[in-house]
This record gives sequence, C-alpha cells and structure tokens, in this order.
Amino acid sequence: MSSLEQWKQFTQARIGLNRSGGSISTKEMLKFRLDHAKAKDAVLLEPNWELIQEQTNELTQKNGIQNLFLKSKVSSKQEYLLRPDLGRRLFEDSKLNLEPFSDRYDLSIVCIDGLSAKAIDENLVPFLELLFAEIQKTKLSLAPLVFAKWGRVALGDEIAEILHAKICIVIIGERPGLSAADSLGIYLTYEPKLGKTDESRNCISNVRPLGLPLPLAVKKTMYLINECLAQKKSGVLLKDQMPSENNYLSQEKLILGNADN
Repeated sequence: MSSLEQWKQFTQARIGLNRSGGSISTKEMLKFRLDHAKAKDAVLLEPNWELIQEQTNELTQKNGIQNLFLKSKVSSKQEYLLRPDLGRRLFEDSKLNLEPFSDRYDLSIVCIDGLSAKAIDENLVPFLELLFAEIQKTKLSLAPLVFAKWGRVALGDEIAEILHAKICIVIIGERPGLSAADSLGIYLTYEPKLGKTDESRNCISNVRPLGLPLPLAVKKTMYLINECLAQKKSGVLLKDQMPSENNYLSQEKLILGNADN
C-alpha cells in the first residue's frame, strides 16, 4: 500500500483521486455524485422533530425543565433558503409560547435545524445527553430546552433574550460539504439579544463522530460556558485557552504515526 493510500484511510477529504487520462475514475465520479446527493438531502429534508422531542423528554424531566417547539418567521423551506433574515426572527405565536417561561437563567439551549437535517437527526440527541450530564454536575440554571424550525444562528438571541438567559447555546445543523453532511455547529453568546452579530459568538464546528468527537465538543462547550460567566464576555473578546486534550492528541499522533509506517 502506498503512503498516499495509507493517509486516505484517515480522512474523508478527496485526496489522491484515481484518474484515467484527464478525467477522474468512474468509481470516484460515482462517489462524488452520491456525496453531492447526500448534501442536497441534508439541506432540503426536515429533521424528525417529533422523535427528537420524545427522545429528549427524559433529559428535560431529569433537569426539571420543559422542551418547547418554536418556529421562525419563515413559512417554507424555499423561503428559508432565500430569506436568511426571516430565519433570524421568531414567529409571533412562538413569542407568545415563550413568554410564560420568561425568568432568569444561566443557560438557554436552542436546537435549530439549520442547513443539515442529517446532523440534527443523527447527532443532536447524543450530544445533548452528554451535555446535560455535564451540566447536572454544576449549579447552572437551565431555561426550557427549545427546538426551532427553519432558524438561523441569530434566532437564539431573540429566544434567550425573552427568557432572560445569561448565555445562549445554539446547536445547529451546519451547511454540508461534499465529504460531510452530518456536522453540528455549537455557538455560544454571552448576554444574547436582538442585534448581536457573529463576532459576539464563540463557535465549535464540525461536531460529529468523524470530525470533532462529541465528548470533546461537550468539554469545549463547558469550558466556554465557564469562561463566559467568569469573564462576562464571548466572541472575539473571549480567547479560547482550553488546555489540549492529551488523550485525544495521543490518539491522533498514533494514527498519523501508523500512516507513516
């Protein structure tokens, strides 16, 4: 096995594609088309929200909170893709559904479909289970767990502002690429409110089993929560100085070392 073939075992990126003359091989072309179809499906399909809510009922009950299903101002999938601005604002009925829960909380967790139904269906519940297990070890107060349809990241600001939460954590399906259609993005914003922009957020990207592993993403999330509360800021003002995960890095070095043999 060539050195390049060994490296290809450890990445989904398109490297060392086989060619025939000036064209890539039929096998590689068919794989490209399959991955392109998966990416389109991730964007155009809808998560199974009903199943997700059922699967998280036990989590919310353990934490003494409810889960709520809300919508943005978007009225269709096509409009969602064409009008990002509408995906950043809550539907009026959803605002009314939130108001009875307006209080003071440390955390508001908002789960949004975004641009990957596959990421939400496959990785949201396992991530939440790990995250809630860590939160239970703290004294942090939790707002109701929110699921939001046809939303953008900034939708979490309006939700968390109504709930009066110190930190908003948005878990959203990331825009799929041609090598990964199941990535979650985690966005943390301190003192969320309407009008906040992206430089006010910390982002953890490519959260999936074959990207940034879920347990490590949860550790990073908890680290950022603690830093946000301690320093009272987020985004570009909050420097991520989390110590390296030695075990994870050792595994990575082991993989790369094997690839060189």
